[in-house]
Amino acid sequence: MPAADHQASIGRSILSIRRDLVHAAMDRSHDLSGQEAGLEAFQKQVAEQFMELSLAGPDEFLSLPWIRNLLDVFICCLEEFRIVLFNNKPYLGRPPMDRLIGEFYERTVKALDVCNAVRDGIEQIRQWQKLLEIVLTALDNHKCLGEGQTRRARKALIDLAIGMLDEKESTSALARRNRSFGRSNANAATASSTSKESNKNLGHFRSLSWSVSRTWSASRQLQAIGSNLSAPRGYDVSATNGLAVAVYTISCVLLLVMWTLVAAIPCQDRGLQTHFSIPRQFVWAAPLVSIHERILEESKKRERKNACGFLKEIYQTEKWARQMNELLDSLSFPLTGDKEAEVRHEVKEFGCVFESLKDGLEPLERQVREVFHRIVRSRTDCLDNWGMRTNVE
Repeated sequence: MPAADHQASIGRSILSIRRDLVHAAMDRSHDLSGQEAGLEAFQKQVAEQFMELSLAGPDEFLSLPWIRNLLDVFICCLEEFRIVLFNNKPYLGRPPMDRLIGEFYERTVKALDVCNAVRDGIEQIRQWQKLLEIVLTALDNHKCLGEGQTRRARKALIDLAIGMLDEKESTSALARRNRSFGRSNANAATASSTSKESNKNLGHFRSLSWSVSRTWSASRQLQAIGSNLSAPRGYDVSATNGLAVAVYTISCVLLLVMWTLVAAIPCQDRGLQTHFSIPRQFVWAAPLVSIHERILEESKKRERKNACGFLKEIYQTEKWARQMNELLDSLSFPLTGDKEAEVRHEVKEFGCVFESLKDGLEPLERQVREVFHRIVRSRTDCLDNWGMRTNVE
């Protein structure tokens, strides 16, 4: 081969190699930007969905429909996170991603216990609902209200008031609540003996459905979920191609959702002292922090002190029961037309709250169960289907 032709051939080979390298670099750049876009889309979706939740009005915030929306958003975020992991499988088994994923699924295992405790709390509310039904039936389904109907309603109200006492509330607070049930010494004595029997019965209700240990603590479990939860370092972000941020995002979402459930629903040894701090540079930080701060504000209200749960319907139930008990205390028989009309009006006013409890508890329980199964499924997909092996196992 002539020297000129040989040199030309070498030149074409070099140009071909350079061209291939350029194309490969462009393709890789395109892939990376696609991955980055996917991660940004995930964070943007989390921000938008929680922003909508954080903007709920005072009449909607912490209500049964709002809690159900919160769980829907969590399930959606968990599914989007699963897709993010699926689209980045090559990174999952590499350090530090394997450690970050392992820590996240340790947190989800603890969240499963919270779900079980919340379902116990829903069952507890269901027992209160049965007592409410006794009160409403006694006071609403008779042409003429007599002493028998009001006595039955008062007994159910006493049972309800004792059942709604937070477990941390002192014996003196229980005594103060019981004294309000009667005007006379005779009524007070009746309330006292009824209270002891009611407390025993409600304790039996709780034990029937308890699915966590009696020494289990919702407060400690939340602290364990939030333990060592901090924003990823620059090295972790670059080494995982940004996936560390996605893991941190879903971990913060998990903590907030579990914390909110414990705040809203009666749980064993509930407490809201969990540290929750998110750097403001994350696009989803503001709505999550807003929800957290709004719930803390609710906990500081005087009428919420010693509340067994911040669910709106629980507060409405306790408030109505207290007002109805005071009204029944003021009755003298035979009733005047005005007093009977007042009792029936109070019963009718509470009817909507009772119906919302009646219609909302079962769907909420199904959603909590679905959250439980989605967490299990997400963990199984990652650890088994994608070949991950962590110390969670």
